[in-house]
Amino acid sequence: MIDIVTVIVLIVMAAAWLAVSLRRDMQMFQQNSYRNDRYLKWLRMSGDSSSIARITTLASLFLILAFPYSWGYGVAAGLVAALAVVELRRKYKHNVVFTKRVWRLFSAAVLLCAAMAAAVAITDWRYLPHILLVEAVLSWVISFVANTALAPVERSINQSYVNDAKRLLADMPEMKVVGVTGSYGKTSTKHYLNRILQEKYNVLMTPGSYNTPMGVVRTIREMMKPYNDLFICEMGAKQVGDIKEICDIVRPSVGIVTAVGPQHLESFKTIENVQRTKFELVDALPADGFAVLNNDFEWIARRPVDNVKCSRYAVAKPDGADYHAENIEYSAQGTTFDIVLPDGTRHAMRTRLVGECNISNLLAAIITGLYLEVPIEKIQYAVSKIEQVEHRLNMKRTAGGITIIDDAFNSNPDGSRMALDVLSRMTGGKRIVITPGMIELGDKQQELNREFGRRIAKAVDVAIIVGEYNREAILAGIDDEGMKADALIVVNTFAEAQQQLAAIATAGDTVLYENDLPDTFK
Repeated sequence: MIDIVTVIVLIVMAAAWLAVSLRRDMQMFQQNSYRNDRYLKWLRMSGDSSSIARITTLASLFLILAFPYSWGYGVAAGLVAALAVVELRRKYKHNVVFTKRVWRLFSAAVLLCAAMAAAVAITDWRYLPHILLVEAVLSWVISFVANTALAPVERSINQSYVNDAKRLLADMPEMKVVGVTGSYGKTSTKHYLNRILQEKYNVLMTPGSYNTPMGVVRTIREMMKPYNDLFICEMGAKQVGDIKEICDIVRPSVGIVTAVGPQHLESFKTIENVQRTKFELVDALPADGFAVLNNDFEWIARRPVDNVKCSRYAVAKPDGADYHAENIEYSAQGTTFDIVLPDGTRHAMRTRLVGECNISNLLAAIITGLYLEVPIEKIQYAVSKIEQVEHRLNMKRTAGGITIIDDAFNSNPDGSRMALDVLSRMTGGKRIVITPGMIELGDKQQELNREFGRRIAKAVDVAIIVGEYNREAILAGIDDEGMKADALIVVNTFAEAQQQLAAIATAGDTVLYENDLPDTFK
């Protein structure tokens, strides 16, 4: 016999677990930009569609089918309740943000589930627990269907937002728009430029990583004020046409390209596509516009520009550059260097920032400031006051006397090389790196992470390698250089890495955090 109360309890527990499962699906859709192709790719890579939680849910279904008694229903209710509690207590780096779009997607998924459950309940309500458990197992399918069904609605809503942003910009014809893009370095450059231009202009910049078309549109609609006279717009991309889409909205007159490298090769496929996409910004500039290009990157240096005035800059490869840095000196207080102008004039700069990448990003910001007629004295003052951008080669000291180099945001081959170079210069104690490696490098994933491992072995005293995704390649690179086994620690999570660090770190040591993978990677 089946106790009706037990059936109702299972219905409630199964419905709760279904809601929690859908919530997690919303989180992963959000982290994959609501794109079905990226979401399906993540499912294949992560194995989430056949996870332990889904298998346990399926086992609960088989349990009530095989043992249709109160105890069978009770055990099943306990299992799914436990799954819901575990998921709700699970720590994520980026929890779902319930924006209006997420609410629409979540509501559509819930309606689909409710419709299927109602159809079963009309036939025989006693099978309601069964359909709810099936829906929990297949919640990713339901979310996928809901996202597909809502696509036309979302396109229409997004277009209305785009039109509104264009209208707002059209009402401010005197506003100058500076676009900043690059495989990496664009966020830091944006912040440095913002601080320099504030010496003369009332500036608005895209906050955080609001570098997608809708992030830019949101910035314009929610943050732009009539008194703003300059807009710094960071432009991100994962496929050809992404930068052009943003340029069609904001119509920049100045464009900065900070880097063209093997970032996001999984989606771009080739470095030629990366180059083509980043230069969509330069190609979109008007005839009286101005381009600022980083000639340290081969795929920028080799790309001619003849549609606008163009200034090229460099730190490592000054030949062929209009501006370059000389006399770079690092210290515990930061960096001093000279910027050399096309006519040979040089200006001394002092900054709290360290690392070649930061000097390069500063050059782009200084050149743009000069073009926009900010006095050199004010530029020098602004550069001296610039703060390090969080998680981008950010240095700080703990109360215990340990120096932390935080380079946890979105590691890349050039950035990781520069971060390891900074770490290698620290000689006061042990040099320790904590890293899961680099991602989204396409068919160069193994090769570049192996090279990263070689550089680690040459630069550090202790390496803590986190996670599974790049472990084999990094360890192979470390082994190539013959790093001692007792200097290598392998862990599965950052929590374990912190435990290991606490056991070995002492005053005077320097710790580099290089990258922090999102929840979509193990």
